Amino acid sequence: MTRYLELYENVKRKIVDGIYPFGTKLPSKRVTAEENGVSVITVEHAYELLQEEGYIAAREKSGYFVTYRESDSFETAGKKTSDSAKTIYKHGKINTDVTHDEEISFNLYAKTARKVLSEYGEEITDRSPGYGCECLRSAIADYLYRCRGIKADTERIIVGAGAEYLYGLIINALGRRMKYAGEYPSYEKIYQIYDAEGVKLERLSLGADGIESNLLWQTQAKVLHITPYRSFPTGVTASAAKKAEYLRWSVEKKGIIIEDDFESEFTPSRKAEETLFSLDKNDRVIYVNTFTRTVGPFIRAAYMVIPKRLEEKFAEKTGFYACTVPVLEQYILTELIENGDFVRHINRVRRKRREERKLR
Repeated sequence: MTRYLELYENVKRKIVDGIYPFGTKLPSKRVTAEENGVSVITVEHAYELLQEEGYIAAREKSGYFVTYRESDSFETAGKKTSDSAKTIYKHGKINTDVTHDEEISFNLYAKTARKVLSEYGEEITDRSPGYGCECLRSAIADYLYRCRGIKADTERIIVGAGAEYLYGLIINALGRRMKYAGEYPSYEKIYQIYDAEGVKLERLSLGADGIESNLLWQTQAKVLHITPYRSFPTGVTASAAKKAEYLRWSVEKKGIIIEDDFESEFTPSRKAEETLFSLDKNDRVIYVNTFTRTVGPFIRAAYMVIPKRLEEKFAEKTGFYACTVPVLEQYILTELIENGDFVRHINRVRRKRREERKLR
């Protein structure tokens, strides 16, 4: 781990543990550099990450102050955050379409497909296990651990033809009698899928950094469907404190969170976005992601990681389903992940977005 990430983790831990409580001024960059034996530039990078994720905020000519406060319910901020989200939405939807230069190149995809066909031959005509091929689920588990900080057992990774298909599996596993809630506004297709499954999705208004706290704690829903990073169409991203609040809600309300991690892999930040799944210590988050965004729209493949507490329920309610992703496509994705092309592609897009951000 690089020095600035080590420093980031160290300061974040002190903030979360209350050593640096809410409102505390952090030591200056120069003092922090001297205490940790690093350069001021290293401290700047670490503080930049903490600020991006909502742990601290800079005040002009005053320094950096802690803004993370897990114990708050934030109910008093309702109207202000609501107005903020509406303003973001009013000024235009964010663009979540995959641009051509953010797709894995056709030549690379074709080269990988030819290699898979050559090496595996008729093996690609075999029937896939219900949760997906072991090789792909193993590759996903390794990638999530190395690059996203997510510890996922291969047995709890389920592959399917798109996130929409996986939403249906989740509803079948958790049951239609459960009460569900989600962000508003949000991707319209999410509402349509729940409607098609015979489930009413309660719409909870978004504030500046996530669902408004008063609505979150008032809902009777036991399943919360959220997109913590750049929720569509508002672009709202949950702060560190809001993520902690979501997790606290799941414990106190005995609820389940569906984390729709649509495109956080393309964050321009110097480090990967923190997922709720990686922060969850109580086994209450279902993690959903799709290759359609990171590879290209020509790939109809997504995956989810289910918490251990739901493993038996999913096996009972959905274990008989056949995997909807062709074996050839699963082997191609496996090869892209294992040979490093997938991660190199993601890093290229992230560098491109960082450069674009500097030019704004």
